Amino acid sequence: MAAVEELGAAVGQVIVPGDAEYEAARAVWNGMIDRRPAAVARCRGTADVIAAVRHAAREGMLVAVRGGGHNVAGFGTCDGGVVVDLSPMKGIRVDAAAGTAWVQPGCVWADVDRETLAVGRATTGGLVSHTGVAGLTLGGGIGWLMRAFGLTCDNLVSADVVTATGEVVRAAEDGDPELLFGLRGGGGNFGVVTAFELRVHPIDPMIYGGPAFFTLDRAGEALRFWREWTRTLPDELTTMAVVLTAPPEPFVPEAYRGRLVCAIAGCHIGSHAQGEELFAPLLELGPAFHLVGPHPYAGLQGMFDAGAPHGIHAYWKTEYLAALEDGAIDALLGHAAALEGLSPFTQIHLHHVEGAVARVPEEATAFPRRDAPFVLNVVGLWPGDLAAAPHVDFVRACWESLRPYATGAPYVNFLGDEGQDRVRAAYGQAKYERLAALKTRYDPQNLFRLNQNILPG
Repeated sequence: MAAVEELGAAVGQVIVPGDAEYEAARAVWNGMIDRRPAAVARCRGTADVIAAVRHAAREGMLVAVRGGGHNVAGFGTCDGGVVVDLSPMKGIRVDAAAGTAWVQPGCVWADVDRETLAVGRATTGGLVSHTGVAGLTLGGGIGWLMRAFGLTCDNLVSADVVTATGEVVRAAEDGDPELLFGLRGGGGNFGVVTAFELRVHPIDPMIYGGPAFFTLDRAGEALRFWREWTRTLPDELTTMAVVLTAPPEPFVPEAYRGRLVCAIAGCHIGSHAQGEELFAPLLELGPAFHLVGPHPYAGLQGMFDAGAPHGIHAYWKTEYLAALEDGAIDALLGHAAALEGLSPFTQIHLHHVEGAVARVPEEATAFPRRDAPFVLNVVGLWPGDLAAAPHVDFVRACWESLRPYATGAPYVNFLGDEGQDRVRAAYGQAKYERLAALKTRYDPQNLFRLNQNILPG
């Protein structure tokens, strides 16, 4: 207790068990995660982060670092340790002339988009607008702009980092380029990032795109079309496919609400005339209904928000696919009908990558597996009043059926708490060893281990 009181004297606000705010402060996005930290240190700035990190290291306390808290594994909280809560650190400064944005780690993507779009700029962000900037960037960052501008981590220019000893270092090409390499996909293994400098690109705040919905009996036809269509698309168009339950929203015709559908969605950042031409083959396929047309980019960024509310219970499985073979489509659809007996939030996602992502040299960033064209994510989501087992079983069964078509490597940001073998598989041996050497340099005692952990070499 004395150690926690000492922390309270050093950090602006410390929340402990019994405090009125404690239940909310210990929670993360995934409602399955139920952990009770000894203290939640609400950090207002870098000085608070330094104090919290030094205190935890001195007292031998477990450390969890939370930005947006959106990680499916729940690494943003812990039992008995200290949560370094960055949520109050929400400053953003955009330099349109330089094409950069300075972003603090408590921001979510809706915050960043609001500021950058005001001056006609954006960078690759997540697919849910309340996803935290910090975790998404450090683990890679796929999103609607990735084929044109690369992953979020590819747009990381520099970062201020509080290390395990409480020192502040700058990761940059003209600062510590090896640390910058590690932050571009290596997660929170090397310290607490207190500021991100991100490259932002000119875009029209009104993009052309949106989803087209096909009934489940036409999902095989739609997915095979999508596979061939992606081979023809310019980098300005990023697409994905989703098998889901059509929500009870006004944009869904009443006849389709609650029915299983396959959605092919896209975001085109070129001219609207070109976008209309590119989407024409998809619409000629004859979807049951569609929302393809001009949309605010910020609206597309929030398209999945209602399907991923805070407190939802979540269990995911992810893989890279070397190709979208007929067998993979058949395996996926062989499980899709089982969605009818599950929560309507549960879905299957396929992301088409390539483009600018594939052109970044493998040795330039910690992010691995750039040659894989598709990312699979089997997304189990359900309210807490439903049983977990049927959803977990579905996710595992669907994932297992698709593993013969996978590369054997998961995407780090979609990876749950699945153990060291899966982390090593994600990075590959050579890249893992390079990251382990960096980990040894900056965190030899593995203070920052609540993450997809790179063990010190």
